[in-house]
Amino acid sequence: MSRLHVERHNIDRIGWLRAAVLGANDGIVSTASLIVGVAAAAADKPAVLLAGFAGLAAGALSMAAGEYVSVSSQADTEAADIARETAELATQPEAELDELTGIYVDRGLEPGLARQVAEALTAHDVMAAHRRDELGLSEATAARPLQAAFASALTFSVGAALPLLVVLLVPVAMLTAGVVAVSLLALALLGAMGAHAGGAPLAKPVMRVVFWGALAMAVTAGVGKLFGTAVG
Repeated sequence: MSRLHVERHNIDRIGWLRAAVLGANDGIVSTASLIVGVAAAAADKPAVLLAGFAGLAAGALSMAAGEYVSVSSQADTEAADIARETAELATQPEAELDELTGIYVDRGLEPGLARQVAEALTAHDVMAAHRRDELGLSEATAARPLQAAFASALTFSVGAALPLLVVLLVPVAMLTAGVVAVSLLALALLGAMGAHAGGAPLAKPVMRVVFWGALAMAVTAGVGKLFGTAVG
């Protein structure tokens, strides 16, 4: 007896994975950079903590709002395309069948076979065929605004909490070094986890997030030092 062959593809995770990785990465980088910049301006620990917690709250809400708005725009575009396609299928069914046939010919099928496939898929579920093959839409990559907003806000908060925890635990003299070291390590782990979840090689994502995180912290530390000296 043949066994059912089941495949699971990483593309199914793309909706939440992108938002989660972006949220956590931004939480670590922005909060750590803010802490390092404020600390470089010779601020005391309470001022650093206040800035860090304010950054966490503002960043989480900003990420949620930004993801919701951007993904909602994508969802609106998808809905508009589907509505237009539905109207065309109702008023020009033959033209749409020809269009579907042409898509399959372009993909390598002989015209006669392409026509048979188009007719069979049209008879089975005409809208599903056009959503998938003409519009390029699928359930796995469909826009989900609330899911993206929640994932971004949650992972931003988790990422931002890490450098704040370091500030709480280490003495003032080690604050900057501790935040930088822990944040870069966390970014490396985040890059590795995101690559693993997406089925990609680890090296490039890890180097990418560590480089940009280090650059952001270096720039904000320089700004904090410059303005701290000027104010002082």
